[in-house]
Amino acid sequence: MTQEARVSSATDPWGRVDEEGTVYVKTADGERVVGSWQAGAAEEALAYFKRKYDSLATEIGLLEQRIRTTDLAPAQAASSIERLRESVVDANAVGDLDSLLRRLDALGEMAGKKREELKVQRDHARSAAKEVKERIVAEAERLAVEETHWKNGGERLRQLVEEWKAAERIDRATETVLWKRLSAARNAFTKRRKAYFSSLEDQRAVAQAEKERLVAEAEAISGSTQWNDTAAAYRELMRRWKNAGRASREVEDELWGRFKGAQDVFFNARKAAFDERDAEFAGNAEVKEKLLEEAERLVPVGNIRQTRQALRSIQERWEAAGMVPRADRDRLEGRLRKVEEAVRQAEEAEWRRSNPEARARAEATVSQLRSSIEQLEKKLAKAESANNAKGAKEAQEALTARRAWLEEAERTLAEFTG
Repeated sequence: MTQEARVSSATDPWGRVDEEGTVYVKTADGERVVGSWQAGAAEEALAYFKRKYDSLATEIGLLEQRIRTTDLAPAQAASSIERLRESVVDANAVGDLDSLLRRLDALGEMAGKKREELKVQRDHARSAAKEVKERIVAEAERLAVEETHWKNGGERLRQLVEEWKAAERIDRATETVLWKRLSAARNAFTKRRKAYFSSLEDQRAVAQAEKERLVAEAEAISGSTQWNDTAAAYRELMRRWKNAGRASREVEDELWGRFKGAQDVFFNARKAAFDERDAEFAGNAEVKEKLLEEAERLVPVGNIRQTRQALRSIQERWEAAGMVPRADRDRLEGRLRKVEEAVRQAEEAEWRRSNPEARARAEATVSQLRSSIEQLEKKLAKAESANNAKGAKEAQEALTARRAWLEEAERTLAEFTG
């Protein structure tokens, strides 16, 4: 079978196969050879080269989809577009290659827009990241200067470093400057914390020495029986203890145990002594209870002289009875003071009644007010007769006031007359 019998010429809108089996593609620049076909019919040749075209079109379609729907990096998109452009320009395929190039041009524009959008997004992200990192640095620098809660401050600085790592990166120069400031703040905080604890150790050593002296003093007087003076001494030791500051925890607990133990020895001994003494004083309390019953019968006061003599006798016997238990002291002495106060008030009242000068002043006041009232009554009657409303009102107001004063003055005078 001859070659002419196997291959016949064929045409297509985008290509053709001549009688020699040469395959052409039509482009805007004219025809160009894309291959040779000697194995069969021309239609088969066109179909074969169309499949190559379809393969290119499919690959471009996939790239279009990736650029539209994924976060394909602009550089990778540009590289893929350029590779496909070279493939289309030199493609041994039959089809609308010019349309494929136009699609690739459109993809190039789309990729360019995405590149610009990405640049804007990156610039915005870097600006936001810069603000975040500047805030982190500012807080770290504040902590380095102000924070005194060392555990919380150290933990917060660690969190700030993690926040820094999680933030977007910014331009290298700014990033470097800010990171140096953050590192410097962390170092400053660490140095200040070390200095604090170093000084704290010194303070604890001083406090320990002072409290060891206080413990020695407390233990030295724990056996004293000078109850009042020693109790005052322990109060002073406690004041000094509170002002001495704290030693290390283990030493503090040990010293406090000794200090408290010395106090307990003294105060337990004092309580035992007071309890024993109170038992001895119980009989004295019974004597004073009877004296109080006798004293309270003097009230209300009758004859001042007799009452004073009786009270003096009770007071002498009260002193002679001796001390009473502490629990009863205030109650018993309070009852006696009430009787003494009642007698004192009765004496003052008697003195006022028997004071001739005060009585004369009271009588003169009453006489003067009565005379004034008589004058005002006449003045009122005269004003009323003359229909002098204003004068009558003034006279009436003055008369009301004088009568009130007279009532009070008469009560005062009555105290002198009994």
